[in-house]
Amino acid sequence: MSEVILKEEESLEDVFREFIETYEDEAGKAKYKENLKKIVLEKKKSLVVDFADLIEFNTELARAVIEKPKEVIPRLERVLEELASFYNGSPYKVNLRFTNLDEKVRLREIRDVHISKLIMFEGILVRTTQVKERIKKAYFRCEACGTVFPVPQDDIYLKPPLQCPNEECPKRSGPFTFLSDHPDNEYVNWQLMVVQEKPEELPAGQLPRSIEVIVEDDLVDVARPGDKVTVIGIAEAKPDKLPRKGSSTIFTIRIYANNIEVSQKILEDVSLTEEDVEKIKALSKDPWIHKRIVMSIAPSIYGHWDIKEAIALLLFGGVPKLLEDGTRIRGDIHVLIIGDPGTAKSQLLQYAARVAPRSVYTTGKGSTAAGLTAAVVRDKLTGEFYLEAGALVIADGGIAVIDEIDKMRDEDRVAIHEAMEQQTVSIAKAGIVAKLNARCSVLAAGNPRYGRYLPNRTVSENINLPPSILSRFDLIFVLRDTPEPARDRRLVRYILNVHKEAEKVRPEIPLDLLKKYIVYAKRNVVPKLTDEAKRVIEEFFVDLRSKASNSQDMSVPITARQLEALVRMSEAHARMALRNAVLVEDAVEAIRLMLAFLETVGIDVETGKIDIDVIFTGRSLSKTAKISTVGRIIRDLSKERSGCVPIKEVVEVARKKGLGPEVVEEALSVFKRDGLVYEEKPGCIRYTDYF
Repeated sequence: MSEVILKEEESLEDVFREFIETYEDEAGKAKYKENLKKIVLEKKKSLVVDFADLIEFNTELARAVIEKPKEVIPRLERVLEELASFYNGSPYKVNLRFTNLDEKVRLREIRDVHISKLIMFEGILVRTTQVKERIKKAYFRCEACGTVFPVPQDDIYLKPPLQCPNEECPKRSGPFTFLSDHPDNEYVNWQLMVVQEKPEELPAGQLPRSIEVIVEDDLVDVARPGDKVTVIGIAEAKPDKLPRKGSSTIFTIRIYANNIEVSQKILEDVSLTEEDVEKIKALSKDPWIHKRIVMSIAPSIYGHWDIKEAIALLLFGGVPKLLEDGTRIRGDIHVLIIGDPGTAKSQLLQYAARVAPRSVYTTGKGSTAAGLTAAVVRDKLTGEFYLEAGALVIADGGIAVIDEIDKMRDEDRVAIHEAMEQQTVSIAKAGIVAKLNARCSVLAAGNPRYGRYLPNRTVSENINLPPSILSRFDLIFVLRDTPEPARDRRLVRYILNVHKEAEKVRPEIPLDLLKKYIVYAKRNVVPKLTDEAKRVIEEFFVDLRSKASNSQDMSVPITARQLEALVRMSEAHARMALRNAVLVEDAVEAIRLMLAFLETVGIDVETGKIDIDVIFTGRSLSKTAKISTVGRIIRDLSKERSGCVPIKEVVEVARKKGLGPEVVEEALSVFKRDGLVYEEKPGCIRYTDYF
C-alpha cells in the first residue's frame, strides 16, 4: 500500500479515521474496520493496531504517536469512540493499543530521552499488586455556592479543581469538598507491576534492573509473576516521595502501559535471522554433531565426557506432554554432580549457565525457599501484600543452576520438590493463593559430606541430601579425584597447555551459535519415539527388572521414574541432531548414560548389585534387611523381659547372627528417629506401641 501523505489542512484524526476504514490486509479486507466491528459485537474494550501498518500508511502520524503519545493517543481514541458508537448504535468507548513498535529499548537503557515518548521493551514480570480502582472522573462540591461538578483525574493523586465553574459563585476559589460517594464518580481498574530485565540480557557481574509499570482497564491481571512480557507504554518521570515536607529534585521513571503482551511460547523472545537458521541447519547435517556439541561444553576442562554429555542433554531437554485430562509430563532433565574438591564442578555449572539461552545461577548457601520459588512481600507505602517471583520462576523455559546444593537448609530445600517434578510453584501466604510456572531444568552440584566421596558408602550417606531430592534427579554423577599416573600426566599436560596457549582454547561450536542452535531445536524440533527405539528401551527396562523378579531377596534395579528419564534423554539426543524421530542410536546412548549413573551411584556397596532404593529411600535392600533383623532381635528380647532391653544384649545376639555393632547402632538410630524405640535409661531401650 502506498503511503498517505499528511496534508496541511488534514488533521491527525482525519488520517487515522481513513486508516481504520480503508487499510487492507493481504486478503484485501478492511483489517481494522472489521476488527472494530468485532470488538463492538463481542463487547470488548481495546483495538490493537500493528505499528508497522501505521508506518506503512502514514509515517507522520506514526511519528506523532511516538513523540507525543499523551496528546495524540486520546485524540485517536475519540475517533475510535465515534466509529464504535456508530456501529453500536449507542455510545461505546474503545481503548487504542499498539503492538510491534519499530524500535525496542533495553530495560536498563531507558533514559531521559525516552521521557514522554512511547517505547517498547521486554522483561520478566516479578511483582504485581492487587487490582485497585483509580477514580478518573471525580465530583466536587463548592462550599461557597453548593455547585456540584466533575473534575477529570489522570494521575494517582487526587487533583482538586482550580475554581468553581459557576460564574455567579461569590467565592470561585473554593473551598471544595470531594464527594467520594457520588453516584456519578467514574472509576477504572488499576494495577502496579514491576518488570525486571531478562537474565539472558544481564551483563556479567551486574544486578538486574527493574522498572514500575502502571496498567489500567483491561490490561490488569493479563500477566502473572514469572511471565515474559513485552511492554509498550509511555515513560513518565515521577518525583520520589519524601518522608518530610519539601519537593524532591530526584525523579524516577515509571511506565504507563499502553499494551502488555505475554510470551506464551518458551524462548519465543529470542530472535533468529535467516542466516542463523541456515547455519544451524548446515551444522545439524554433520554426522559428528553430537560429539561436537559435547566438546563445545567447557573446553578448558579436561575429560568428564559423560557429565558434559548429560549437560548437553539437559540444555536441549525432552518434549513436555500435556494430556487431555490436564496431566503434564515434564520434558526437562535434572542433573546432579557430586564431586571431591577441585574437580571443576563449579566451572562446569557456570559454563552451562552461559551456554543456556535462559539461565539463573545461584548457590545453596545464598538461597532461601522464598528466593528460589516466590516471596510474599509487604508494600512499604500501603502495607498490602504482593507476590514476587523467585529464581526457579524467573528461569521458566531455561535452566536453574544451583551450586553447593548440599549447603542449603532443610526447610529451604523442601521448596524445590514441587518445582522439580510438577514444574510449578504453589504459594499460600498472607491471603495470597497462587500457582506459578517453573518449567526449568535443574543443574546442581554438591560436595561430599566427609570431604571426599567414600566408595564404600551409599550416595545418600556421602552427600547431605535427603532421598526425596535425590530421587528427582534423572542423572547423578560422582567426580572422584583418584591418583592414576597415566591419567594424571594427561591431565597435567592439558591444563599446562591451556595456561600456555589460552587463546587457542576455543569451543568446537562458537558460544553464540550454540545458544541459537539450542533455541532453534527447542522451538522447532519435537521428536517422537519410533517403534525400534521403543523396543530397545522396553527390552532394557524389562530385562533389568526381570533379574529382580526371579529372586525375592533381589533388589529393584530400576523404576518407572527412570523409564521416563530414558525417554526424555532419548528425545534430547534426537533434538541435538534436529531430528523429529527418536532413533535406536538415541535410545542406546540414553541407556548408556543411565547405566553409567546406576553403576556408580545406584549400587548396593555391599552386594555390588544395582539397587535403586539406594537413591529412593537412602538404604539398599541388604541394609534394610539387616535393620529389620535388629528390629526382630529387639522384639524377641522384649518378650523375654518385662522391662527395657539392654543394648549390650542386642549387640551380642546380633553378633551371633553375623551383624556388627555398627549395624545395631545404625538400626537404633533409625528406630529412635522414627519414634519406634526410646532409651528408657542409659544403655537400655524399650519399644513403643508403633513398633
